Amino acid sequence: MIGRLSGRIVGEDTDGAVVLDVGGVGYDVRAPLGTSGRAAPGADGSITLYTHLHVRDDALELYGFASESERRVFRLLIDVPNVGPKTALGVLSALPPADLAAAVEAKDIGRLTRIDGVGKKTAERLVLELRESLQRLGDLGRATELNAARQGAAGAEARLLGALVNMGYKPVDAQRAVRALGDRLRDENLGELLKEALAVLAAQ
Repeated sequence: MIGRLSGRIVGEDTDGAVVLDVGGVGYDVRAPLGTSGRAAPGADGSITLYTHLHVRDDALELYGFASESERRVFRLLIDVPNVGPKTALGVLSALPPADLAAAVEAKDIGRLTRIDGVGKKTAERLVLELRESLQRLGDLGRATELNAARQGAAGAEARLLGALVNMGYKPVDAQRAVRALGDRLRDENLGELLKEALAVLAAQ
């Protein structure tokens, strides 16, 4: 069973599906909208997706998620009667795990029925089946947000470090300049970060 894939995205559809190149092999991976942007990037531009292999009588379908918590919620969703992978993807495309947990806890049928493919009966079933399972997702959501912020900073650091090294700076000097930027790695775009890092290097 394929549990995780790391590679470069070489194709992406408007519905969120991606083609992930892993060592020269292209995997068709169905994913919630925005997954490629949420997945933490590596220094080489690769991303890691947590995957679920769905077996049907006539096909094997691979689903990918930016985090383990998203995959866990996807599996909870498809365990609900009459909720298949397509509907589960639609739910996660519209509501991150913490927002879904809040909607289920509040029995917010109106919010759930605004998701494509989710009617009133399905929304009521989600509330009934998932309320207990998602009770702890409030804390999980906060932990996920914190982890995402950390991953975002780590990703920005890796991209900035790679850019400086490609410009000819020694890795040890580039690393020193990147670390000098501190919390700004989470908040500023790569262009601004590069300017600031170059200023640090010029002052050394």
